[in-house]
Amino acid sequence: MTVAACSAHGTSSTPDKGTDRPDLAVTGAYVPEPPMADMAAGYLTVANTGRAADRLTSVTSDIATDVTMHSTTSAGAMKKETALPVPAGGRLVLSTGGDHLMLMGLKRKPKASDTVTFVLRFAASPPITVKAPVKPATYRPDQ
Repeated sequence: MTVAACSAHGTSSTPDKGTDRPDLAVTGAYVPEPPMADMAAGYLTVANTGRAADRLTSVTSDIATDVTMHSTTSAGAMKKETALPVPAGGRLVLSTGGDHLMLMGLKRKPKASDTVTFVLRFAASPPITVKAPVKPATYRPDQ
């Protein structure tokens, strides 16, 4: 399912939030206008109101040849990840200075007011397509 702007919802087979499955929704997606022409970062939040955990296992984008997931240690070091956890009843938060997406091999440099499409793939849930607005490099969402 594709949802415009900065949110998307998974396609759960049942609307009951008390199921023993993940129930995922994506909010707050954005891409800061990158200073370089060959890479950019992506941020979003995946909320899971279900009773089962899930994992974000891969991401693709319309503007990048490769999208990698990175965690950030308490010392500020980045580490490439093959999956990121989405806890049951919790959230996976990808944010500036924290865990994030790296878009490599850009086909075009995104500019403020553009839109970047992400397809998020999970271990247990169906893929979610997200339309993320490109924001000015100085943009910081309200936390």
